[in-house]
Amino acid sequence: MSENSKARLLKQNFASGLVVFLVALPLCLGIALASDAPPLSGIISGIVGGIVIGWLSTSHISVSGPAAGLVAIVVATISQLGSFELFLCAGVVAGAIQLCLGFMRAGSITNYIPVAVIEGMLAGIGILIIFKQLPYALGTEEFSLSSTNSFINIHLGSLIIALVSIFIMLGWDSSPKLKKVKWLPSALIAVLVSVIINRLFISSGSYLAIPENQLVQLPVPHSWDDMKHLIVLPNFSGFTNSIVWITGATIAAVASIETLLSVEAADRLDVKRRITDSNQELRAQGVGNIISSLIGGLPITAVIVRSSANANAGATHKISAIIHGILLLVCVLMIPSILNEIPLATLAAVLILVGYKLARPSTFQHFWQKGIYQFIPFIATMIAVVLFDLLKGVGLGLIISILFILHGNMKRAYYLSREELADASQITLNLAEEVSFLNKAAIKKTLKNVQPNSTVIINAQHTSYIACDVLELIEDFANIYAKENNIHVVLKGFKADYDNQVDQTTNIRVEHHHRI
Repeated sequence: MSENSKARLLKQNFASGLVVFLVALPLCLGIALASDAPPLSGIISGIVGGIVIGWLSTSHISVSGPAAGLVAIVVATISQLGSFELFLCAGVVAGAIQLCLGFMRAGSITNYIPVAVIEGMLAGIGILIIFKQLPYALGTEEFSLSSTNSFINIHLGSLIIALVSIFIMLGWDSSPKLKKVKWLPSALIAVLVSVIINRLFISSGSYLAIPENQLVQLPVPHSWDDMKHLIVLPNFSGFTNSIVWITGATIAAVASIETLLSVEAADRLDVKRRITDSNQELRAQGVGNIISSLIGGLPITAVIVRSSANANAGATHKISAIIHGILLLVCVLMIPSILNEIPLATLAAVLILVGYKLARPSTFQHFWQKGIYQFIPFIATMIAVVLFDLLKGVGLGLIISILFILHGNMKRAYYLSREELADASQITLNLAEEVSFLNKAAIKKTLKNVQPNSTVIINAQHTSYIACDVLELIEDFANIYAKENNIHVVLKGFKADYDNQVDQTTNIRVEHHHRI
């Protein structure tokens, strides 16, 4: 990559890296506090997730850091072991297991999860984000729709700052001229304005001034000794404890599944529809978890909240995730006292808008129009994620999708006839009579490995049914990936409607390619 290309990528992605940093900062601190761990442990895992995993990963959109989904495991294990230092050994074990899973090529499991389930997971996470951020936006420690005390305890200053922040971000992003100023993101403007407003509240002695417990709270070292005491190292005697090994295996399983689901979702948020190497992602996560645990950080996963914020801020390259990690490191070392002036209400406003974009009404309408076979798995996954957790939600959605597939007799594999991809100038993909989402993994792998300047023929002349997931995959390949890599795509026999599905995506549109 030339120096000009690097400079252009840096310029394009600095703003998104800054936005992710602003989103990640309170999440790293909040997850650490919720895990009964030292506050800096969350920041450390955010730094490692950004710099180390960002460097090693092949995903250009996903961002890694401490995950809320692991909080319950961390709290229970620290309580059992009696110290955070012993728990860090479990993080090292988890990272080592993830490395092994990556080398065993276990990363393809999420290719068998249908789009409706992934989108349902995203919508559920969006709803959870909104409700979890409401207490910070309202300036109250607890919030419940059924409790009148929630509204009595609202801090008016926090509410004003949250509303002003939302107004600024919506107004900025809806203005064509202002939206083009990528180096000055709306979230940063909202943060700066909120700090100024709170300073005015404080200087005037107003009761609207934000209390200290509703501001970002980073540890502020005043000497080298203070700095040394911020980092906690593992107690390696923990490796003789069976609880450490059981916990490590549990964290590895949960973190790997959450990472692969988040990366799959992040690939769908990527405007270029690039495909992440899931096995390399597991290896990157393994290295990251080992390093994080050795220097006192929490377990790491790819996280959809930060990944969504990254995509929405216009990220085009993984350098955005690396920038966010560097900013976390620099700010924690250099200006923690300045960051401690940021109201949590304005950061909550940033996350509320991220949550809304994940669960916007148009998404529900989109899957309703796809028909019952897409809408029910979508809505069931969303509800289960909100009521239970991510893994149970995805599991329920997957079970429903499989039942629908069995009911529709969509069980046959597709037939692939091809030469060695590395040397082939022409590849022919003959689809079977019925193609379900279970065939997506093999088709995706084939299309990913197609060499530039070659010809791909996808033949559906004998196909009576193609799942929406596979149709979208083919459409993205033909319209985006193939164009960028000078791949000539020929589609044969595709119909406008499969099995009475009312869906525009079934009528594949290919720009600048021949269609037969």
